[in-house]
Amino acid sequence: MKERMIRRKTNKLILPVLKWVGGKRQLIPELDKLMPKTYNRYIEPFIGGGALLFHLQPKIAIISDINEELINLYNVIKNTPDELIIDLKKHENSKEYFYIIRSLDRDKSKYERLTSIEKASRLIFLNKTCYNGLFRVNNSGEFNSPFGSYLNPNIVNEYTIKAVSLYFNENKIDIECDDYSNILKKVRQDDFVYLDPPYDPISDSSNFTGYTKNKFDKIEQIRLKNECDELSKKQVKFMLSNSSTDFILDLYDSYNVYEINAKRSINSDPSKRGEITEVVITNYA
Repeated sequence: MKERMIRRKTNKLILPVLKWVGGKRQLIPELDKLMPKTYNRYIEPFIGGGALLFHLQPKIAIISDINEELINLYNVIKNTPDELIIDLKKHENSKEYFYIIRSLDRDKSKYERLTSIEKASRLIFLNKTCYNGLFRVNNSGEFNSPFGSYLNPNIVNEYTIKAVSLYFNENKIDIECDDYSNILKKVRQDDFVYLDPPYDPISDSSNFTGYTKNKFDKIEQIRLKNECDELSKKQVKFMLSNSSTDFILDLYDSYNVYEINAKRSINSDPSKRGEITEVVITNYA
C-alpha cells in the first residue's frame, strides 16, 4: 500500500536530535509543496539530522549515512534510549570538560573502548555544546569544532529521544551505514528518494564538507547525478537539494529545478550566515 502525502496526525515531539549543517527544518514548507502525492517507501541516503524524515514520519523507510557516529546514534536511540539518557546526564557544560570529551577520538584505542551508548552520548554532548552546533571533523576523522560557551545548552532532550525511539520501533525504519550508491541499489519503482548530499560550494572559502573525513567534491557530485539518471530510468521519483551554483544548474539542466531561499545559521564565520539561494531538483512535475 502506498504512503499518501496527507495531513495525518503526527507526533510533534519527533524532531531532529542534532543540530546539523544544512539541516532542512526551516525549509519544510517549501519541500512539502514539491513532494509527490503518493509513494511506497521513503528512502534518504544522506540522513544527517533527519528533519524531513521526522516531519513526514513515514511508516516504511530506509535511512542511511556514511557517518558512522551518526548512524550509531540513531541505532542507540532506537535500541537503548533510556541508557542514552542516563549517560547524557553525566556531562558537564564547561570548557575544560568539553575538550576532555572532544579529545577521546585522538586516541583510537581509547575511543574504541567506549560503548556504543557512550559514543552516542559524546556526539550529542559535543553537538549541543560546540561552537554554533558545527559538526566538523579533520582529515583524520577527529571532531575539531571548538567550545561554544553556551549558558544552558539542552544536552538531555529526554522527550525527543524517547519520541524518536518510539517512532523507529513502531514503524519499519531500516537504519544503515553505507555509501549512498549502495542504498540506491535497493530502491524499487514507486519508492520516493530524497537526496541531501554535501552541497557544491558557492565559493572556495565556503567549501565545507567536514561531516566525515571523506570529501564530497565535484567528481562525487557527478557520480550522484549519474545515480539520479539511473533512478529516472527505473521510474523512481527523487527530490534533491543542493546549492544554486552554475555547476549544479548545468549538471541538472534536464530536470525540474526550483530555487528557494534558505537562512543558514551554521557557519564558522558569522559574516557568512544569512539568506542564501538553494535549489530543489526533481524528476517529476
